[in-house]
Amino acid sequence: MLTAIAAAFLGGLILNLMPCVFPVISLKALSLIRHHDKPAHARAEGLAFLLGVVVTMLALVGVLLLARAGGASVGWGFQLQSPMVIALLILVMLASALNLFGLFEIGLSLQRAGEVGGNRGGLVGSALTGALAIVVATPCSAPFMASAVGYALTQPPAVSLVIFIALALGFAAPFTLIAFFPVLARVLPAPGAWMMTLKHGLAFPMLGAVGWLIWVLERQAGSAALAAILGCCLLLSFAAWLYGMAQKRRMMGRRHWALHLTTAVFLLLLVPPLINLKSVAAPEKNVGSAVAAAAVAWSPQNVDAIKGQGKPVLVNFTASWCITCQVNDRTSLSTQAVKAAMARTDTIYMVADSTKYNPDVEQALSDFGRGGLPLYVVYPANGGKPLVLPQVLTPGIVISALEQAAESGKKT
Repeated sequence: MLTAIAAAFLGGLILNLMPCVFPVISLKALSLIRHHDKPAHARAEGLAFLLGVVVTMLALVGVLLLARAGGASVGWGFQLQSPMVIALLILVMLASALNLFGLFEIGLSLQRAGEVGGNRGGLVGSALTGALAIVVATPCSAPFMASAVGYALTQPPAVSLVIFIALALGFAAPFTLIAFFPVLARVLPAPGAWMMTLKHGLAFPMLGAVGWLIWVLERQAGSAALAAILGCCLLLSFAAWLYGMAQKRRMMGRRHWALHLTTAVFLLLLVPPLINLKSVAAPEKNVGSAVAAAAVAWSPQNVDAIKGQGKPVLVNFTASWCITCQVNDRTSLSTQAVKAAMARTDTIYMVADSTKYNPDVEQALSDFGRGGLPLYVVYPANGGKPLVLPQVLTPGIVISALEQAAESGKKT
């Protein structure tokens, strides 16, 4: 248990470096710079961010454990298997980008609506940033983290909660420590007018996250969902523009209630298409791997029928929303060297897709002691004990595992 707690904390630290968290980390960096010369504000926002991360983690884990107690085999990142959750994240990230561009303001008094050094977002904003950070972190699985999460999901609820809290504390630790120890922030530049340009620039990573999530939604729920979310993005952008105009009118002492009412109407128009996403079904497709077209369909039954028949078997447990999976696919599994090794060793390649909820995939992850994706398993040609590969692959790791698996068949 102590090992799992330490692994979870370390995994949480490393999670800050994963690409899925970068857009939200940009918001954290902006907050640090803003309070460079205000230690009290920095400490307060550090605590608020920590609270947002921990509370959101507890909420996610609570839902996760309740689902598992009800018989559902779900793991880390389970909420991203829901098209509605993906759509809500798209809208949240888009709203954040529009806010950074200055289309509308959140958490500012009228007199300070345009002030660069104001307490933008305040404590509530920091807590919500922490909440958003932990939600968007779920598509990534850092080293040390998968084994800790897998262990946590096999333990009693109290033990699981302790391990997941350790993960949340590790994730929030860098920002919180810098907030509490100003000496760590001395390398940061002093606040100034340049921050407005930086704020606008940081909107682009948020838009990048929106684009990625839209791609995931299309993979998950098809073209009908794509049309629905694009329409929702347009409605939300127009509502944000109206809200921004209402704020400016209020600053000038003019009437603004009609704009607020119109904004509310456009926001309400978002509800029907989001609800309809529950019933949208996507055509079956692979997750986009360059070698997935040649893959054998994965199922526990297929694995049992194929393994031990004199050929190695490589199973790729993946999903469109798993960024680590996509990176491994392009840097290792799709390379010519690995393809040649598969052909040379006569390896059977299988893809287990968890873009949408698949109870068989979730059960397989639990059987291998993993709480989330990615997972790569090589079954030796002689039917021996399967080998679990690291979460971060290189072509050399895959080729070596395939050659060893093929060699076992020759020895028998």
